[in-house]
Amino acid sequence: MSAIKALKSVSLLWVGSLLGSGSTFAIYTILAREMGPEIFGVFSSALATITIFSLLAGFGVSQFWLKVFGEEGWEGVRWIKPSLLFVLLTLLVITVIVFLFSLLSINDNVTGKLILLLVFYIYGHISVELVASKFQLEEKYSSLALWKLLPNFIRFIFILCCYYILNISLSLLDLGLIYAFVGLIFTVLGVGKLLEMSSGNLDLKGHLAIEKSKLRKPNIIAVFKEVWPFGVANLFAFIYVQSDIIMVKYISGDTQAGYYNVAFVILTAILIIPTILFGKFLMPKYHRWANHNKEKFYDTYKKSNFVMILTGLVIMILLFFLANILISLVFGSDYASSINLLKILALTLPISFLAYSIGATLVTKEHMKLKVLLMGVTAVINILLNVILISKYGAEGAAVSTVISNLILLTLYFAVVKKRIFIKT
Repeated sequence: MSAIKALKSVSLLWVGSLLGSGSTFAIYTILAREMGPEIFGVFSSALATITIFSLLAGFGVSQFWLKVFGEEGWEGVRWIKPSLLFVLLTLLVITVIVFLFSLLSINDNVTGKLILLLVFYIYGHISVELVASKFQLEEKYSSLALWKLLPNFIRFIFILCCYYILNISLSLLDLGLIYAFVGLIFTVLGVGKLLEMSSGNLDLKGHLAIEKSKLRKPNIIAVFKEVWPFGVANLFAFIYVQSDIIMVKYISGDTQAGYYNVAFVILTAILIIPTILFGKFLMPKYHRWANHNKEKFYDTYKKSNFVMILTGLVIMILLFFLANILISLVFGSDYASSINLLKILALTLPISFLAYSIGATLVTKEHMKLKVLLMGVTAVINILLNVILISKYGAEGAAVSTVISNLILLTLYFAVVKKRIFIKT
């Protein structure tokens, strides 16, 4: 791919993702202003909780597809049908678990019903992720950008119309219905595309076509053996990135969770930059280069590290100066307590940007299990830090915990990549 074509592709992904992330940001802005910190905290923590279950659904199948097609080329088609059966099985199990979780005494009646409605959000999420992997393999970046944008954008339109056109004040359950409805739409749309893919209807890029697979078709157990590192990695990543919101709610209360989520929403919107570059654009190529073009792999790694740390530092400095204006202007004076939280979380930007770059190389070949181990260590440290710091300092303790955890993860990534990935370079 030429430099101009690559820049165009990345730009498409960034524009689509920025619009999608912008829609999410706008949704949270509206809800934060209209609901107030306490109710907003309830919704934020419920959505964060359901996100954990959405990560368990499919358990990393979408990321595994990028790896297996990078290694096997067209032979990878043999994994599609058993992978989809595995996804269905996990969705059934997760649905039962979510139902049981909604009945626990830690959830009041409204929160329990909200969590049940958000089951459909899980279905939509896994459908979007699986179809997104299909578009990545086909290098259809405009379709990928649009597909990732639409769910958040549609939710934003619904919420915007309700509050400012129809003058309807949404309850927590109303919000749950909106998220459930959009999830159901993309479940239906996604199933059609995935059935096409399972029949071999795939415009795979970067590999020569073959007439018929020469390898044995795997079963569900074989799929689980391959995907579990990706599933566990997603879970660990959630723990040291987003579980703070849940822990703040149950340790310090709904209001503190609302303050923290405002700062976290801004951080998440910024982290879309490395997420798109490495997760959506470079990842299929990393899998190919790690197996077939190691010089290109290493050269891209070095350049990416420089760009990421520089970008992270610039945005961190801007946030320090603009945090007060940004929070007050966008979310209102009720969220003044979020200003210091945002400044603390800004410290993690150059760390996280560089960690994305270095950690992306560990997804390739046989290194994923090692990456899972490093993420697991970080997740355990993060939970321990949260218990100690949130109990004493509230939401600010959660922000400090996030910075420390990401610094530990970056250090572990760098040490391992230097010893295991680029040994002779």
